[in-house]
Amino acid sequence: MPDPTDPPAQTVGHLLAARRHDDAPGLLFEDRSWSWAEVVAESDRRAGLLRRRLGTTTPPHVGVLLDNVPEYLFWLGGAALAGACVVGVNPTRRGAELARDVRFTDCRLLVTDDAGAALLDPLDTGVPEDALVRVTDVPGDPAPLVDDPVIDARPEDLLLLLFTSGTTGAPKAVRCTQGRLAAIGERAGALYDFRRDDVCYCPMPLFHGNAVMALWAPALAAGAAVALTRRFSASGFLSDVRHHRATRFTYVGKALAYVLATPERGDDADNTLRIGFGTEASAPDRDAFARRFGCTLVEGYGSSEGGVAINVTTDTPPGSLGKAPPGVDVAVCRDDGTVCAPARFDTSGRLLNAADAIGEIVNRSGVQGFEGYYGNNEADSARTRGGWYWTGDLGYRDEAGFFYFAGRGGDWLRVDSENFAAAPIERILERHPDVAAAAVYPVPDPRTGDRVMAALQLRPGAAFDGASFAAWLSDQPDLGTKWAPGLVRLCPALPLTATGKITKTTLRAEAWECEDPVYLRPPRATAYAPLDADGRAALRAELERHGRGALLPATRRP
Repeated sequence: MPDPTDPPAQTVGHLLAARRHDDAPGLLFEDRSWSWAEVVAESDRRAGLLRRRLGTTTPPHVGVLLDNVPEYLFWLGGAALAGACVVGVNPTRRGAELARDVRFTDCRLLVTDDAGAALLDPLDTGVPEDALVRVTDVPGDPAPLVDDPVIDARPEDLLLLLFTSGTTGAPKAVRCTQGRLAAIGERAGALYDFRRDDVCYCPMPLFHGNAVMALWAPALAAGAAVALTRRFSASGFLSDVRHHRATRFTYVGKALAYVLATPERGDDADNTLRIGFGTEASAPDRDAFARRFGCTLVEGYGSSEGGVAINVTTDTPPGSLGKAPPGVDVAVCRDDGTVCAPARFDTSGRLLNAADAIGEIVNRSGVQGFEGYYGNNEADSARTRGGWYWTGDLGYRDEAGFFYFAGRGGDWLRVDSENFAAAPIERILERHPDVAAAAVYPVPDPRTGDRVMAALQLRPGAAFDGASFAAWLSDQPDLGTKWAPGLVRLCPALPLTATGKITKTTLRAEAWECEDPVYLRPPRATAYAPLDADGRAALRAELERHGRGALLPATRRP
């Protein structure tokens, strides 16, 4: 076990090697378990294979295309020891997009299983057949324990390429070095009270920053156990927690909403959870989850890029992300760098001046925490213009300095020359008792700017009534005069990224040209009415008449 007086680890390889004699549980998966010493041994075995297969190849990138199975962490540990870089390949990507991810990140070796190999087989990834390593879910004979694993890594060596979620555009590959991830693990472990006796349940995918940075790295630093599940399952969440006696977990996006949508039982709070950490869950969902499962939830703000961190404090108001760390100048700015007005709220905590208060969250202290994107100088420049770090996320800040999330940078809408963000509208829609989740996005207005469209996922058993929904909207005091959706799409399930974030790319592209039921509320109408084939054709024709037909998908235009 590491000496608590040891200096900070220089690399993740050093963090891992410090566990080489630790016989406490390190990894749990289904009905198998490994001590930390056994995890180090398995990692050391794969480090040897990486050294033999990659040699002096530059860059030493190994793509890992797997679900959340033990092999993923063993290869990540192997890369940490061997000085290689793991490219987290998203198994939900397909075809040309999947091939592009592998080629773009210059993978020299691919680690996958039979299912992944079947996806890759017809594709031109640039990786030869003999550089494809097939693994099973669970390794066979245990690796012999090691006394002193070799660490061929420096703090500045690249350890991870993590693809962004791609919720509003194409994913980018975020660079993360050994030194940065080691520092994150030690810092987060202390800040969020990771304990040696914790069992850290990991339902979010390991190819994403949330699972690696907010769970695996701090668990490694603290010597806590990591419990894996192949992939997130709302219906399996509580049974997994009970099976592993998990004490903490991480989440992203709508994951809590989907767990809450499962049938409630009287014994839901009979579990071992003490804390959950995540981002972008609504305040009502966090409150409902805490009540139902007896678990404290902590929201933080950060990203795989590392340019800005905002932390919850003991006096953080409900719904707020918290404050910037002391000495770090984080602001909410317009595109020209001017600071937005402080947010004002009514007595119910609802935002009153969204148009003036919402802007982009910007770190004006500099760009030191950002290590860049792989092979994307244009994206680097967009993030670091003027010597500041521009997050691409929308937010607002109150007079006391507390920040609130307002959506992604691609979530701006412009109606009648007024700009506003999607997230405040989504929060209002999700207050409706029949709405489980909402996505708000712009579709082309026939004359200029945007029309507000909302995709709704209703709660089980709920039905949509156009008149009552319109009446409910009119009763919401914080719904801006331009905010009410003109079109409502009812989705059986909203499209999600593999990390549980709603992705709007397809929703925006399809507009009302979809198989789902769509309801239209014309200006000054008091109800939403079903949009039939004739109505959809009329909308298309109006766009064409005003020269805006090109804004619709080409395959849908007449």
